[in-house]
Amino acid sequence: MATPVIELAGVRKSFPQPEGGRIGILDVASLVIPAGEQLALEGSSGSGKSTLLNVIAGILRPDAGHVLIDGIDITRLVEPQRDRLRADKLGLVFQSFNLLPGFTALENVLVAMTFGSDRPDRNRAEGLLAAVGLSHRLHYRPAQLSTGQQQRVAVARALANRPRVVLADEPTASVDAAHQAQVIDLLRGTCTEQGVALVVVTHAPEVAAAFPRRLRLEHFNRAAAGAAAPAAGRE
Repeated sequence: MATPVIELAGVRKSFPQPEGGRIGILDVASLVIPAGEQLALEGSSGSGKSTLLNVIAGILRPDAGHVLIDGIDITRLVEPQRDRLRADKLGLVFQSFNLLPGFTALENVLVAMTFGSDRPDRNRAEGLLAAVGLSHRLHYRPAQLSTGQQQRVAVARALANRPRVVLADEPTASVDAAHQAQVIDLLRGTCTEQGVALVVVTHAPEVAAAFPRRLRLEHFNRAAAGAAAPAAGRE
């Protein structure tokens, strides 16, 4: 097996409830994702998919356990260190693209580069946009681009700082079913070309079917499995 780029051990995360007490969302004994792997994480609503992605990215702190990104335990880092590691090691693709509306496609990628450790590289930014088929739209702002083109800018931006892994949260949520395969092909193909691991969170079986490895959260997230068991008994 290739060297792990993501390792989780004994990770738990819970949230307070309005009526008091806490509800467990994550209880993951172990999750290992090798460098260069492409993985679909499936799960029903409430299984902890987005929470898991946010814990891996260091956006949320786990209540317990360890999260290693490229061998670095982000649970031991203070917030500015987590921010820098996220910029250097991880590329994020959200359901909503979060592009800066006043900036062109090229500028959106260049701005992402300012958060990393290296200086912004215009040639790389232009090359990434060319790789996703937008060399003719470098100077277009998001409002001048189609939804699919905005998604392509988001993919190029996620790869701006040569990350070790791209984390994509429901990346097909903003496109119709006819274009889902195009989005996944774009993500998989671009990450393969760049030598970057890819983790896609999805509830759509047809999206997960495009990946060589599929994991259901209910199978390794004991909090989700425990919540699902009573529900299954009521059916």
